[in-house]
Amino acid sequence: MSAGLLSVRVERRTSEADDICSYELVSADGSDLPPFAAGAHIDVHVAPGLVRQYSLCNPPHERHRYLIGVLRDPASRGGSQAMHDAIAAGATLHISAPRNLFALTDAPRSLLLAGGIGVTPILAMAEALSAQGAQFELHYCARSPERMAFRDRIAASSFAAVSHLYFDTGDRARKLDLPALLAGLDRSTHIYFCGPVGFIEHVKTCAAQQQWPAAQLHLEYFGAVVEEAAGDQPFEVQLKSTGAAYTIPVGVTVMKVLQDAGVFVPASCEQGVCGTCLTRVLEGVPDHRDQYLTEEEQAANDQFTPCCSRSKTPTLLLDL
Repeated sequence: MSAGLLSVRVERRTSEADDICSYELVSADGSDLPPFAAGAHIDVHVAPGLVRQYSLCNPPHERHRYLIGVLRDPASRGGSQAMHDAIAAGATLHISAPRNLFALTDAPRSLLLAGGIGVTPILAMAEALSAQGAQFELHYCARSPERMAFRDRIAASSFAAVSHLYFDTGDRARKLDLPALLAGLDRSTHIYFCGPVGFIEHVKTCAAQQQWPAAQLHLEYFGAVVEEAAGDQPFEVQLKSTGAAYTIPVGVTVMKVLQDAGVFVPASCEQGVCGTCLTRVLEGVPDHRDQYLTEEEQAANDQFTPCCSRSKTPTLLLDL
């Protein structure tokens, strides 16, 4: 096992909805697990060379277990299929300690918006806010009742009265009218939203139309935005350590070229979401296509994600 990883046992696997299972993880040696805050995720080493990120969705005060939810994705690159097909109760997994890129802020009011499997970090937030006695509402959208995970848990929770569920199918009245919801909010409200790309973009668009303060919008994607490749050109990356230069063709990532050349770059999601592969840029201007760096960090142009980003200049000099 690699240094810094935790060994856990799958105590329980539960079908939560169509194509969604939850996995309750406990320490293999019976000890407490590291603490975490709402919004945190762990890296799960599903199989050799296969690492995926899953948000923790149990109450953050718990130390005896971690709970994750996994959607079987038909476009899976191996992670979710392996979790569903090969990981059962009793299995041993290696995971990282929790990391948090989607933390709650100290706000007078909060609005929690979840789309599909994006409910997992939102659930932990609801648990934390409810325990604090904070003012918040949860609005959760799914394609259908059969595809909505954790419905029974929400119905039995301390925040059931401030939870609202919506479905794409059926009566139009059962669908979320987001513009109307935002229009009725106190402007001091902080908004937290997580889900698939279409859901995220809808929330961002509605918030922008109502000129919602950017500092009060907090989001996390489940999967990266697919960038339009039209106009892409080949470019070079050069390594500071060796001076070696590699041509990056159109349609091929920097990471793929470097890995094929035997250059090690740590990787995990390979979609520009997790930040594992973040690499320092010494010269040149990256073409950022990630969802990890903030706009300010991207504007600095001193680091980029080689798993998905490209270059605006003929050459990038990398601190590798």
